[in-house]
Formats: sequence, C-alpha cells, structure tokens
Amino acid sequence: MLQVEHLTYEVIEEGIKTQILKDVSFDVKDGEMLVITGPNGGGKSTIAKLLMGILSMTSGRILLDGEDLSTKNVDERANAGIGFAFQQPPAFKGMTVARLLNLAAGEALPEKTACMLLSNVGLCAREYLNREADATLSGGERKRIEIATVLAKQHKVSIFDEPEAGIDLWSFSMLVKQFEKIHQEKKESLLLISHQERIIRMADRILVIRDGQVECCGERDEILPKLFVEQKGCACNEEGGYGNAVR
Repeated sequence: MLQVEHLTYEVIEEGIKTQILKDVSFDVKDGEMLVITGPNGGGKSTIAKLLMGILSMTSGRILLDGEDLSTKNVDERANAGIGFAFQQPPAFKGMTVARLLNLAAGEALPEKTACMLLSNVGLCAREYLNREADATLSGGERKRIEIATVLAKQHKVSIFDEPEAGIDLWSFSMLVKQFEKIHQEKKESLLLISHQERIIRMADRILVIRDGQVECCGERDEILPKLFVEQKGCACNEEGGYGNAVR
C-alpha cells in the first residue's frame, strides 16, 4: 500500500514563498485504482512528481508497504516498486525504442513482447522498434511509448500523469483496456491523474485536489455526483461540482 502523509510543497522565487501543496494525505490500497482529479493548477501533477522523487517535498512522508521513501531518490523509488509516466515525456537522442523498452523492463525483451507492448498503446510496432525515441517523434508518439515502458514491468504502484493527453481516441480506447486489464488482475495499484470522464469512472476511489489541498476523497459512487453535475452553461455548482469542466 502507498501512504502519503501530510505532504507539503513550497517554492521560493525572488524571496517570495509560495505554497503549492498543503497537508495532502491519502493512500492507495493494494490492487486499487485511485484517480486524482480537479481544476487545472491545483497541484495534481506536483503530487505525482513528489511521489516519484522528481521534486523534493518540503515536509510529509511517503511510504510504500511500510518503507519510508521520503528521502529516497528516483532510482531508489523505482527499485522499490514505483512506475511513472510523465504528462509530457522527454526525448532520448540516440536511444532506440526497443532499447528503451528493454531498460524499462530490466531485461532484454523478445521482439514479440516488445511489439505487443507497442501495439497495446496503439503503435504499429515494427515501424517503431528501431526508431530513436527522440524529437523526431511527435509528442503523442512519445507519450504512447512512455506508457508502454511503464507497462513493460510490473510495479507495486504505477503513476500515470494525464495519460489521455496527446493521444487520439482510438489509441486512448486501447489504453483504457490496458488499465482495465491491470485493474482486474489486481497485481498492482494504479494512480491516475486525469480529467477524462471515462478514466474517472473506472476508479475505485476519487481524490479531488483544489488549490493545493484535498477537497474531497471517497468511493467512486460517492464523489462522482459532485463532479458531473449538469447545469446549463455552468462548469461548477454551488456545492463545488465541476460539471463538464472535468470531462
């Protein structure tokens, strides 16, 4: 189980302190799918980067199966069992897609397995295996390849930051099927940051972040009515629902 306790993150620019996250606590149970959603700029992606160690938290604790990862670096957290897919994946000049998948898996993958991983995210595998994972690929192509790298190895917890961003509807449907498969097998936990209704409706529990704080967290059927409130021409209601703005 992933436990996040009193996570706080502050930045100081030109002598001015800004609090990005304030006292955020939640957990992700074994085999569970937790979706984090909420208005843009609320701190959702910051949470993902803090969990992976890309950013250093100001205070709080992060524990995975009881092991305190709070001071661990990215490599140590990956070895502990955390997988991560960026919202905007980096490019890797001189690195072929096949090599990238092998590194992610921690072993040399059979070509059939590598092809399957790429096909599962909507790429024609044989056209991509020997291509470089660099800036010659579109943002959407790099996004799908990075998701394939996360799927190449089983983790205790896999974090996907807006996996729907930059991919077409057909590829998105294939990606959703992969999430459904992982979720059904219950072999690992999923933490997805998303505004996409189809993904949100897949969740076991939903965590809503607004202005750097937890607004609410609960079972899907409890939180969904607060998110998808139909109001004519209005994205939110008096009770804090987001309506169509989250879709």
